[in-house]
Amino acid sequence: METDQIVKSPNHTIGVVGAGQMGHGIAQVMLRAGYTVILLDATKFLVDAGAKRIAKGLARDVEKERVTAAQRDQALARLKPTIEPADFAEADFVIEAVTEKFEVKAAVLGSLEAHCRADAIFASNTSSISITRLAAAAGRPTKFVGLHFFNPVPVMKLVEVIPGLQTAPETVEKAVALATSGGKTPVRVNDFPGFVSNRVLMPMINEAIFSLMEGVADAAGIDNVMKLGMNHPMGPLELADLIGLDVCRDIMLVLYESFRDSKYRPCPLLEKMVAAGWLGRKTGRGFYEYGKQ
Repeated sequence: METDQIVKSPNHTIGVVGAGQMGHGIAQVMLRAGYTVILLDATKFLVDAGAKRIAKGLARDVEKERVTAAQRDQALARLKPTIEPADFAEADFVIEAVTEKFEVKAAVLGSLEAHCRADAIFASNTSSISITRLAAAAGRPTKFVGLHFFNPVPVMKLVEVIPGLQTAPETVEKAVALATSGGKTPVRVNDFPGFVSNRVLMPMINEAIFSLMEGVADAAGIDNVMKLGMNHPMGPLELADLIGLDVCRDIMLVLYESFRDSKYRPCPLLEKMVAAGWLGRKTGRGFYEYGKQ
């Protein structure tokens, strides 16, 4: 990790909103790339938990020889956990990574507007919600863009870059540069529900859940057919557990409500499991059991 990488980067300080599964991963990637990262969440418990996961992830990077111990220590020194939105006054680029619900994202983005510089770029890590709609809620539509990272963020190379209707070309260019500087491969896609990734992936996962509900095969059988027959690294039900069944349901609802097409309706079994709190790996039980997480 070069210490002058910050100087070379198009933006120096990155604000990440949300210290959960995606947010802490985005923060880890940005720290590893040489940025200063302000990590914000609603409570000290949540932001401290995110910081601990980042430290654990960077320790794993040392074990895998992706970074040295000294580079890890330098990265952690650039991490600034906070529960104060006012700390985002330093941020050049803000990435929102809170729950996949428009009302929550809109409220968070709107609340940050007063604390951030006028030239700061806002991005959402949404996996399905309209970037144009979120940009309006954020109050800076020309400086708003979608940056959809993939889980686990430190490992997955792809980032979907999604301009909204009013996003300025230079905003897109800076978003592409940021993703590239983090070691990612940016792919520009247009602002449609689910973008490319989840418009294709989530109906497949949903159909796998229908197959399970209807008794076509058990969970392991469905996953093995897709892994062995289609060469997928994970089966769709395993992947749903990794993503979170509540997130899968929320994305399917965005697709269903946006297209008004019954092929996007969430499977009743998915709805039932979310209601039961069986959300996958993060709760220890989904289509498989994982023990204490």
